[in-house]
Amino acid sequence: MLKLFSATNNSPPAKQGAVIMQNKQQKFGERGENLAVWYLKQNGYKIIEQNYRNQMGEIDIIAKEKKTIVFVEVKSRRSIRYGSPKWAVTAKKQRKISMVALYYLKTTGQTGAKARFDVVAITSNRDEPQIEIVKNAFELAYD
Repeated sequence: MLKLFSATNNSPPAKQGAVIMQNKQQKFGERGENLAVWYLKQNGYKIIEQNYRNQMGEIDIIAKEKKTIVFVEVKSRRSIRYGSPKWAVTAKKQRKISMVALYYLKTTGQTGAKARFDVVAITSNRDEPQIEIVKNAFELAYD
């Protein structure tokens, strides 16, 4: 299945109109991120960016809750066979997200802003998806 670039995506591919091929896992991840955006909005978050990328890496969602900038990692699983998705954000991934977040804050002139890292954990089986927001999921981590 082919997916064409959408004008609603804030992070376009290298060339406008490029065709992006997605495998089953990527489609599942994209659905999870879209569900997370919806759920965050339902819980009072204002979405600033989705799939923010820079030379350091990517952050799934950048949002604001009240006056706090929130960097959100979305983890989706089809079952809890291998544990809750909220435990899937490794120390290495935390360091990567932290570096991207620091770069974002610096380049947007918000280094003094209050910020935190949340994880949205989604377990999606045949029933309704289970969604959990883990606020302050981890501290700023860097080498």
